[in-house]
Amino acid sequence: MFANQHELRFGGNSHRLRAPRSSVANRIVAAVSAAVVVAVAFTLSIVVLATVAGIGVVAGAYVWWKTRALRRQLRENPPGGRIIEGEVIRESARRDD
Repeated sequence: MFANQHELRFGGNSHRLRAPRSSVANRIVAAVSAAVVVAVAFTLSIVVLATVAGIGVVAGAYVWWKTRALRRQLRENPPGGRIIEGEVIRESARRDD
């Protein structure tokens, strides 16, 4: 007799601990259950993602609203002191007549 033709009897390999053979109905129920679990997990992840994005938008709007006075002050008084914008036109070459 070959080794793969008979059952090996180890401590936890008794006939009482074996799972019953699955029928076609059991396989269909398992497949439908797996599909439902995947659909629920996907839906839950979408809800969580939308909630986190909404909280991020609200937090960003709050920070933007609370810093508007600081932004206005920085626009009116730049940190480098007084800035005068303009152009200077200078002739660098001397005219030789």
